[in-house]
Amino acid sequence: MDPLYPFVFLGLFSPGPNVILLPASGARFGFRATLPHVFGVAAGVGITAGLTGLGIGALLLAQPALATALKLAAAAWIGWMAWTLWQSSAKGEGKARARPFTFLEAVLFQWVNPKVWAVALAAASGYAAGLGPVGEAQRLALAFSGLNLFVCLFWSFAGSLLALLLTTPKAWTIFARVMATGLAASAVMVFL
Repeated sequence: MDPLYPFVFLGLFSPGPNVILLPASGARFGFRATLPHVFGVAAGVGITAGLTGLGIGALLLAQPALATALKLAAAAWIGWMAWTLWQSSAKGEGKARARPFTFLEAVLFQWVNPKVWAVALAAASGYAAGLGPVGEAQRLALAFSGLNLFVCLFWSFAGSLLALLLTTPKAWTIFARVMATGLAASAVMVFL
């Protein structure tokens, strides 16, 4: 088996913004309503990994100003999402983000998701198969999208099952604030 696959699986399954947002969305809105978010993450991660295979990762490493701008955008977006999750109430009630991510929102978020870039850069540099840039981009895009689809389905479904335990406003508030704190921590980790 290609060692790229276990690396990508573990990299995407471990805690990060998507692993926090997807169970929270599954718990709050349900599994079915979270599916556009799931498919958007899988597509966006594949696009990001493919771009890394084409050399965008090398460009980011060579242009510190561009990398800093990406980090600032990522930290701001993740911080905003953490704040809205902190303020959320159970089952979509209340004024803070009363719907799950759309497909396009989830795709776009992957382009500033620092964990996805880190895993993609590590995969491109550490697990290259010696293909040309287009072949390597296709290989990375398919590995990332395919594996991440199953990761996202797992975390969304786990969140929807967790909703069975979050039956009181207090239980939801505790859950949402723990998840928001984890999300905020990932915003800070962008700069480490």
